[in-house]
Order: sequence, then C-alpha cells, then structure tokens
Amino acid sequence: MDNPAGPHHAGSVPPDSMTLRILATSDLHMHLLPYDYLADRPSDRIGLARTASLIQARRAEVRACLLLDNGDFLQGGPMGDLVARRASLFPDTHPAIAAMNALGYDAAALGNHDFNFGLTFLRRTVARARFPVLAANLSMRRGPDFASFCVIDRSLTDPQGNRHPLRIGIIGFLPPQTEEWDQDLRPLMHSDDIMDCARRLVPRLRETTGVDLVVALAHTGIGPPDPTPRMEHAAHALATLPGIDVLVAGHTHEVFPGPRWQGRPGIDALRGTLSGKPAVMPGFGGSHLGVIDLHFTTDPQGRLTVASFSARTEAVAPATPASALVARPVAAAHRATLRQLSTRIGRSASALNSHFAVIGHDRGLRLVNLAQRWHVRQRLAGTAHEGLPVLSASAPYRAGGRGGPQHYTDVPAGTLSLRHLADLYSFPNRITAIRLTGAQLRGWLERSASLFNHIPPGSRDATLLNPDFPAYNFDVIDGISWRIDLSVPARFHPDGRLACADAARIRDLTWQTRPVADDQIFVLATNSYRLATCGLFSPLVARNTVILDRDAMTRDVLRRYVRRQRCIRVPDRPNWTFVPQPDTSVLFETAPIALDRPLPEPDRLEGLGIGPDGFAMMRLTL
Repeated sequence: MDNPAGPHHAGSVPPDSMTLRILATSDLHMHLLPYDYLADRPSDRIGLARTASLIQARRAEVRACLLLDNGDFLQGGPMGDLVARRASLFPDTHPAIAAMNALGYDAAALGNHDFNFGLTFLRRTVARARFPVLAANLSMRRGPDFASFCVIDRSLTDPQGNRHPLRIGIIGFLPPQTEEWDQDLRPLMHSDDIMDCARRLVPRLRETTGVDLVVALAHTGIGPPDPTPRMEHAAHALATLPGIDVLVAGHTHEVFPGPRWQGRPGIDALRGTLSGKPAVMPGFGGSHLGVIDLHFTTDPQGRLTVASFSARTEAVAPATPASALVARPVAAAHRATLRQLSTRIGRSASALNSHFAVIGHDRGLRLVNLAQRWHVRQRLAGTAHEGLPVLSASAPYRAGGRGGPQHYTDVPAGTLSLRHLADLYSFPNRITAIRLTGAQLRGWLERSASLFNHIPPGSRDATLLNPDFPAYNFDVIDGISWRIDLSVPARFHPDGRLACADAARIRDLTWQTRPVADDQIFVLATNSYRLATCGLFSPLVARNTVILDRDAMTRDVLRRYVRRQRCIRVPDRPNWTFVPQPDTSVLFETAPIALDRPLPEPDRLEGLGIGPDGFAMMRLTL
C-alpha cells in the first residue's frame, strides 16, 4: 500500500470514502476537572472532564477513531503538585493517568513539563498508563529509553461493507531544551534535535513496521519551515519532511487552525495545514479538541489513499457538562487538593494581583521578590558573597495572554492560604542566585523590556504589548529602579535574537538612589529555569558565577517568609516606570474584574470596557 496521506487534499468528502478521525488534546497541565483551584471556584474554560464530553460526542460520529495526547499532562496545577510531593497519598494510579485510561487514549507524547517532578516519579507514573507514552528524541543515560513510536491498527469499512486494514504509526517529539530547563535531568538523559531525530527515525518507522500513515505528536510550537539546530518550535519544519502525514503541535498553548497564523508562508490558517499537511494545536487545559478527519478511497489496485481531509480545533463550549468518566477517578485527588490549599499561612494587609503588572504595579510580584531576597541573604551569611547587594528577579506568571482573561493572580486582602501562594507562584521552580555586573544587569532589563512594542512619540492608542513575548519572561528586578523608553525599539526579539544592536530602552538605572556603574557587582536571586543555556537570558547567565545552584523550592521559601512576617505589608511602589511621552497613549488588556477595582494611576489610566476576547481593555496615557 502506498503512502495514503500523500498527496494531501483538503476539500469535500467523496461519497464513497471511509473516514479515520484523529482526536487530540495537548498541554492539559493537570486541569482534569472544570475547577479553578487558585480562584476556588468552578470554571467553564478548563478541564479534561468537559473535553471528555466532546470527545465522546465526536467519537460516536465515526467508526474509526484515534484519541491522542501531545504532552504536558502531569504538571501545571495544585493537584499535580500535591500528587507529586505527597505520593504516599496516591499509591495507585496517578489521577491524570487514571482519567486518560478511562477515556481510552491510544497514545501520548511526553512534554517538557512532564519531567518537572523528576525522572523516577515520571517513570512510576506512566508505568500505569494503558497506552504507549512516546519520546523519540530522548535518550536515557541511565535506564531504558521511553518508546520512540508505536503502531496502532484500525479497520476502515467501505460503503459495500468491505473491510480495509490501516496501520498507523505514532511518533512523539519534545523540545530539545528539556534537560536544560530542568538541569537535574542532565546526568540522566539527553534530548536530541527534533529534525535530526525525525530524519533518522521516520524512515525506520515506515520500513520496519509497514505503517500506512504516520502521525507526529510534536510537543513543539509552530515556527518557521526552515530548520535550525535544536529549534524549540519545529512543528512546521517537521511538516516539510517526507514520511510525516499528520501533525499535532503544542507546547505554546495556542490554537491552530486560527486567524493568528494567517499570511505566514506555507501555512493555511483556515484549512489547517502546515506545508500542505493537516495539523492542529488544541490550546491548553482542555480548552479545545483537535479534530482531523482523513477521508480514504481505494485506487484501482485496491490500495487506500487519502482523497480529502479536514482539520479543525473545536472550543469546548462553556455549557459542556463534565463527563463522569474523568470526574470519578479524580474525585479523591480533588478533595485532597482542596483540603491542602485551605491551609492558612498568614495575612496580607493589601490585595495582591497582577492586573497591572505590565505597567509596573504588582504587589504580589514584589512579595515573591522580597521572599527570594530574604532567603538568599540568609544563605550567603558567612560566605565571601555576604556583603554584596542582593537583588531579586521574578516574572508575572499569571498575567493573561494565552491563558485567557481569568489567568491573573488575584489574592484579596486578609487571610493567606496555600491556595493564595500557589496563585502568586505557580511553578515548581527552585531559587538560584548568580553574580553579575551592572552592565549585565542593564542587559537583563533590556531583554525583559522586549515585552513592549515600539511606541513612537505622538502615537494614539498604540498596542503596548508584543503578543509573541510571554509574560513569564518579563522579569522585574527588586532592589533597583529604572525607566523604560518606549520611543526606542526593542534591542532583542522575544526569543533572544538581536533585533536592534544600538537600541537602549533602559534609562536612569539606580541602586539606593545612585546610578548603577557598569562594573558594580550584584547578586541576583532568580529561578532555576534561568540557569538554562537556552532562552532569552541565557547569554547573561552563561558568563556568570552561580552562587546558589537550584536551592530551595521558591514556593516553600515564600511560605516560610509569609509565616515569619505573619502580616504582609507590601507597598505599591513600582520598581520601574515608563519614560513620559507627551500626546501618546497605549492600549493593553487585563482582567475584566480590574474594571471594578481602584485604578493604580487614575489620572493616566482609563477603562474602555470588555473586548471581543473577554479581556478588559485599558488605555494608558504615557
């Protein structure tokens, strides 16, 4: 049988065709139930249990179907943290695996965040999966490799009742930076270049198994079609390879097909193709379901061939009920998570939210930085670094963006519980500290300032934020003050590539009211992800001495700091401001509830109502 997926044709369904439907989820991040643990309320935007109802409906429409997941299913929410850190409470099957077993997943790829809790935990967890778990470009230095690919057999029935066997190969890929982001994994494994691995293994998969169709579960974003070494976003490049017929992309939490991709070379954002091949990226947290229909006919020799296809992502409607198939196996973990999160830690004299983090007002972010500075000062006591100024960098992890209009930190004044600390700091990172100069400190801030678009003086209602820059890279450094000049272009692209070598946005950088000298030495407390040799800040980290290497968990330090203080009083005093620009205004999005709260700068801020995506639109006069 020839490769049935080529050539590809998107179009009408032939009347005598047979359909294989591929359903796909990605980046579930332990959002198993329609419940927002950080807000302590039900949610109509997330939850595999709601997606499961759509899965069941779409499965029932066809005779032949595959259900696949594209990775990052074990980490990302309080339930995932609890199961990983208190494994004795869950001696049997992990709740995510139990839910996926109940839904009858056929295969899953591993994502980079699935390794966040360590290799031993991951191996123990996926051992209970009743489906193959794949990672083709991962080689283990100790112990057996994860499977690179698997083969699934289906049978298609033509209108005359004849059955046609179909062999489907599934191969999984994850970002080659995986062990860089979790550096405890470096001695244990190595992530290979996605494209090199695919060129080597896809022909082997076809030749040794006799598959008719190859589906790539690519836990990687949609980048350019031309490959570069160890590229993080390789889904489009993969689509250019012969032998791969269908792709499921992920990692960046975006939705494809969709208008965001319109006009990019080699991409059909309406039909859902990458270099002519059907592809989907189904959001995150169960927000969407990828649906690819391949319509087969037989040629004169009786061989199956794809006559047409369709690719789409379906948003899970707010009214979609939760399926008991998922709700039942995770009910005990849900109750345990609620009990854990209700533990009281201390009090806050003021509300802590990230609604205006992108214009410098975020008391919660400052609290995280205060706790990190406190911890690092303690750890440096009695060392050669004790007398150095200690600064702290942290980013607003929950600040809207691809997470949607509810994806903001929002902690009310009053009692602080573990739930609130998880809202303030949502990742299982560890504190680290590096030594750097004043010049490097300025460079760090220049990279962080790539969040903002270039705003020429006199612009009216210009878009403030670059949508390609993730908020988790917007580091705010506590212990210094500076201003950002938006009339100057960003020096760096969001991925760290140089954009404008002569650009200098950072102005008036001071420490204790004195200008920071280029050769001045500081200690910067940050998180373990910043130690990676890839990413926006990696050129600065690579040249510096690491003073604390992956020390205590950041959230544990935050808990100890709050307990020690008992009542937290965080001043609303921004570390940074914009350089004023007369007759200039910008627009940015924030949480809808921010419209009902006091504005931090009422003379310069104006609420403009709710936009089409559910965000509140704000105008800032520069």
